[in-house]
Amino acid sequence: MKRGSVTRRLALAASLACLTTFSIAQTQATSSPSAAGFINTLMPEPAQFNTGEGRLAITSSFTASADHFRDARLEAAVTRSLERIKTHAAILISTALVTDNASPTILISVDGPGETIQSVDEDESYSLDVTTSAVRLHAATVVGAVRGLETLQQLIQSDATGYFIPAISIHDSPRFHWRGLMVDCGRHFIPVEVLKHTLDGMASVKLNVFHWHLSEDQGFRIESKAFPKLAGMGSDGLFYTQEQAREIVAYARDRGIRVVPEFDMPGHTGAWFAGYPELASAPGPFHVEREFGVFDPVMDPTRETTYKFLDTFIGEMASIFPDHFMHIGGDENNGVEWKSNQRIQQFMRKHTLKDTAALQNYFNQRLLKLLDKHGKHMIGWDEILTPDLPKGVVVQSWRGFDSLAAGARNGYSGILSAGYYLNHKNSAESHYLVDPLPATSNLTPEEQSRILGGEACMWTEQAGPQTIDSRIWPRAAVIAERLWSPRSVDNVDDMYRRLALASLRLEAFGLTHISHEDLTLRQLAATEQIGPLHVLASVLKPVTFGEQASLQRPNQLTPLNHFVDALPPDPPSGHDFAVLVRNYLQSPSTRPQQQAELTAEFNTWIAAEPGVMQLIAASPQLAETQGRARQLAELGTTGLEAISYLASGMSASPGWKAGKLGLLDDAEKPQALVTFTVIQPLRDLVNAVPETPAGNVSNSFRFDR
Repeated sequence: MKRGSVTRRLALAASLACLTTFSIAQTQATSSPSAAGFINTLMPEPAQFNTGEGRLAITSSFTASADHFRDARLEAAVTRSLERIKTHAAILISTALVTDNASPTILISVDGPGETIQSVDEDESYSLDVTTSAVRLHAATVVGAVRGLETLQQLIQSDATGYFIPAISIHDSPRFHWRGLMVDCGRHFIPVEVLKHTLDGMASVKLNVFHWHLSEDQGFRIESKAFPKLAGMGSDGLFYTQEQAREIVAYARDRGIRVVPEFDMPGHTGAWFAGYPELASAPGPFHVEREFGVFDPVMDPTRETTYKFLDTFIGEMASIFPDHFMHIGGDENNGVEWKSNQRIQQFMRKHTLKDTAALQNYFNQRLLKLLDKHGKHMIGWDEILTPDLPKGVVVQSWRGFDSLAAGARNGYSGILSAGYYLNHKNSAESHYLVDPLPATSNLTPEEQSRILGGEACMWTEQAGPQTIDSRIWPRAAVIAERLWSPRSVDNVDDMYRRLALASLRLEAFGLTHISHEDLTLRQLAATEQIGPLHVLASVLKPVTFGEQASLQRPNQLTPLNHFVDALPPDPPSGHDFAVLVRNYLQSPSTRPQQQAELTAEFNTWIAAEPGVMQLIAASPQLAETQGRARQLAELGTTGLEAISYLASGMSASPGWKAGKLGLLDDAEKPQALVTFTVIQPLRDLVNAVPETPAGNVSNSFRFDR
């Protein structure tokens, strides 16, 4: 294969854009329901919607008014919405609710404020009707109006004539009431501004619970005035003041999002003990942990002073976090220190506690009384579920649907997180296909009602302030859709089409999940001229959470500025390339457009190698990508050969297929903490090539190197 000039190589780098364009064009036909001119841009998809004829043009006369109830929260939501419309359309419009306009463009009818402290049962339903002359939004509560305004934003489209909202009628309410995102701020501290952008993104896709993980072995992250050494000695100075915590609570409430704090106990409490070792079951000494994992330090559940401390602490936190729930963690206590402490063992015998699980249940029962005293409901991970646990406790399941269903059968409410762990770096498709109530469930209607919903989880062993956006977004949006939309909304191709549009909207909030990649690549290469490197990065993704933990063994001090940290977990190339190959293989001889796109793509991969090598020569941090660049060129050559065979109808020589599949097997192995996104579609291409049987080579064709 003769390789072109550097200019030609860099020009070819733009061809990746073809894949996204192709994917969107191919899957628009699956948007449902649809009408002429309407393109479904909604995520999550509403429960019911019907498209109409025509459109409402966005002009400078755009105004909004409320004809019934209004309060500061509604006014703020309307202003945010109109500000975004103004920015999006670059048109000067009024951004406040007007009172003297008899025919506003947007008429908002809200029945009442809703609950003072938003609960699981808050009414989030709304109806939205768009005609060629006006928008009518009705909701029972302000939270419902907030949801409707987010849908209105997502409806905005444009063409050569300008920006508009298509005619449509929507009646919408969520399938599940608990739709959360857990962010672990214990292992790596996440600044307030990053959290605010996260809350904006959550509101955009109608997530309604921010589960704020605030304590871990690696850090106690909130100020306690009653016990100042908790953050003073357990956080490395990285913690939220009480004023900042209240600011986050207010910011979330404005967007219809509840804030549920988590204080992990009795395990994962090493950072507590740095300042207050008397809480522990062993003498210490204690320090903020730098490694990740399960550690022995655990609270002493046999001392009354432990419960006196927790009584004061919970009361203090209850004054900051008004939500009805407080999360106690309760997971991964290995019981080592309880077993080795003779005094604790004597306590267990005295109270007929047969093992450490029974002792933890004793602790949970005592803790539950303290939570009740301060007006809080308990929520914890699977490990808290025991037969004598009071039925009012909510169980968050990381073990899977079977564990969740078992709790529901025994009378416990629960939420699902298994399958929604964003830090595992799985594809959006894999998350999308997980359901808190799968169609195969045999739970009774009463038992099903105990499944409150689900939560995406973002643990931060391998993520920090600069990378967390790319680890959460845009994949959290598909979990949001699974929790909001009907179960029947399950077309993966159309999900990816709409996700590409949602991703652009999300970045407008200040999230950096798209821009982070090129920013980091420029820093690694120390130049703005990263075209070849971008080609390489576009078809790579990080290894899984478990693989990275095993290969890199990161700790809290590991810098998060390696090549792997630049890459999103589910880049567009994964699904887009698979769709392109899938459509081409349906009839290779009659798909010239797909053949041309694939050929251009493979040439781009081949052409990128010399440019990447030049960048590597000037940047030691990129040295680890050298093997991947060479493999990418080999993959491009493999693809071109497969296309040539399939287009010509000729057979490959004996052994060609085995050689290429072996090359793909090697490329599939983790290297530099990254893997290729395109291996399986390439394997499909290679397997589709006919091969001449050994001993008969007269009708075969081979590529000379």
